[in-house]
Amino acid sequence: MTDTERPGDGSTAFPFTALVNQTEMKRALLLNAVDPGIGGVLVRGERGTAKSTAVRALGDVLPDRTVVADCPYGCPPDDPARMCEDCRERHGEGDLPTETRPMRVVDLPLNATEDRLTGTLDIERALGEGEARFEPGVLAAANRNVLYVDEVNLLDDHLVDSLLDAAAMGENVVEREGISHRHPAEFVLVGTMNPEEGSLRPQLLDRFGLVVDVSGVQDVEERVEISERRAAFDADPAAFRAEYAADQQALTRRIVDARGRLSEVSLPDPLARAVAATNVRLGVDGHRGDTTLRRAARALAAFRGESTVTADALRDVAGVALDHRTVRLPFEEDAVAVDDALSDALAEYATPEAGPPN
Repeated sequence: MTDTERPGDGSTAFPFTALVNQTEMKRALLLNAVDPGIGGVLVRGERGTAKSTAVRALGDVLPDRTVVADCPYGCPPDDPARMCEDCRERHGEGDLPTETRPMRVVDLPLNATEDRLTGTLDIERALGEGEARFEPGVLAAANRNVLYVDEVNLLDDHLVDSLLDAAAMGENVVEREGISHRHPAEFVLVGTMNPEEGSLRPQLLDRFGLVVDVSGVQDVEERVEISERRAAFDADPAAFRAEYAADQQALTRRIVDARGRLSEVSLPDPLARAVAATNVRLGVDGHRGDTTLRRAARALAAFRGESTVTADALRDVAGVALDHRTVRLPFEEDAVAVDDALSDALAEYATPEAGPPN
């Protein structure tokens, strides 16, 4: 496991704010930084489109978080419902020691074992001394952080199953020989993949809140800019990072401000109905599409400094929130269009009488 380091800690990541184009990918990552409850991001695309670079760069602009100082899971000191058992017991006895830690991007390598992912129980010690000792794994490190899986479509099925279980429950449960240990495992799941190297299990695809398809930039001037920035970074990473330091700090402050504003952002009733109608028109199973689109639109409004979700905000995130949830037959490649479904729903429900959508 490796963690993406932070500015000032010898980070070698390419600055997030120096990435050229790829607007949807950057926006999807930032929205999950604003609201981790969106459900993560899957970035699909050919090689050389800055997928991994963007994810690793995200680590440098994520805000700090307050944690229980001596807790291996980084439990929140003021939310017992999201604490491990030890922190919850101590919380009832008095104030917990706290410290500030940077939110991190935690890598899950493809060759990880299940024990490395979930952690291990020392059964011999438990049987001999009557005390179960737990060695935390990647899921413990990922709690309240970003869990990143490169080439997620190539991840072994048994690891995918463990990921799905932890993502669904928000906790990791390890059981061996009748002994069990559980700890919180709330993380923003971010995956990248090249579709040419294989598909993704539908259960895991549905777990991602947002899915972004990226391709190579076609604008000549932007391609030149990409090459020049990359060359400058490779020639002197420290100087290049220093050039973007102020922009990086400003982006972090913007994420923090958006988080603070998020609970105040409202979704007008006509737009709420348009969200529901869009999912109905697209034939999206269940209600996860509704929830994700609402959360993504609210996060975008907060990030833009707005107090109300607008139709424009819905349009900007509807595709990445819903396109992978629609059911298409091979001969119906263009039969279901998210933008069209949303436009029809807005026309029906976001009427002038109900208030302007923008």
